[in-house]
Amino acid sequence: MAAAMKDSPRPFSRLVQKVVEEIGTLTREEARVALREMIVGEASTDDISRMLTAISQRGETAEELAGFAEEMRAHAVPLPFTEEERAALVDTCGTGGSGDGTFNISTGAALVAAAAGAKVAKHGNRAVTSKCGSADVLEAMGVPVALTPEQSVECLRATGFAFLYAPALHPALKRVQPIRRALGFRTIFNMAGPLTNPAGARAQVMGVYAANKVVVAAEALSRLGVRHAMVVHGSDGLDELTLTGMSHMVEVRDGLLRRHEFYPTEADLPFCTLDEL
Repeated sequence: MAAAMKDSPRPFSRLVQKVVEEIGTLTREEARVALREMIVGEASTDDISRMLTAISQRGETAEELAGFAEEMRAHAVPLPFTEEERAALVDTCGTGGSGDGTFNISTGAALVAAAAGAKVAKHGNRAVTSKCGSADVLEAMGVPVALTPEQSVECLRATGFAFLYAPALHPALKRVQPIRRALGFRTIFNMAGPLTNPAGARAQVMGVYAANKVVVAAEALSRLGVRHAMVVHGSDGLDELTLTGMSHMVEVRDGLLRRHEFYPTEADLPFCTLDEL
């Protein structure tokens, strides 16, 4: 019995076998186990790389995204909001990565929403593929980004806006950062990250970098219990609602998904070119 137990594959090795060799997908719970093994377990760099590569090549499922997001939230630094406050929070964090060189639209949208009375807990990071990330633009405006959890809560209560700096609030993910950099392509973390608002925001506008990611991200948000969300991708390639033409959009409300093609004229906005943006 002892020998059999010793020879049995470890949980992560078995999951790698399922994803890489059997070309299978992970259940939500298996995805949680996989991420746990990556960040606090004994998963090897080679096995982590193989799993991330295989998932990236076939595309993430909503179950895998929901599982990764749940486990990432479980290891995040807690923010001391009340449940009543959490219920009112909204996030505008998206995937980035459209490669168009536009300004940081999601941060501007977050500030406008807060000025209009929304309670915005903006999850974000520094630039990776864009000219500037949320943290970069806020620092350029003189806003400190690496706040303590208590300072973040105080800031939101005073102004209606708080920036949640991802590296400071997801320290457990440091172990996989060198692996992601070495791989050099988008992985499941690029999609799961925006789903993991550390404050537990129940509403979100999420831009994604490709049209074929809109539905799967919306399905993941539905599984995670979001109250209301919109997942969008511009027909021009923007990971935003665009003003140059039509945007693909899936709205999530109380677990139900509704697909929609959005045009700027619906909001009484004029069309423009990418250069004008």
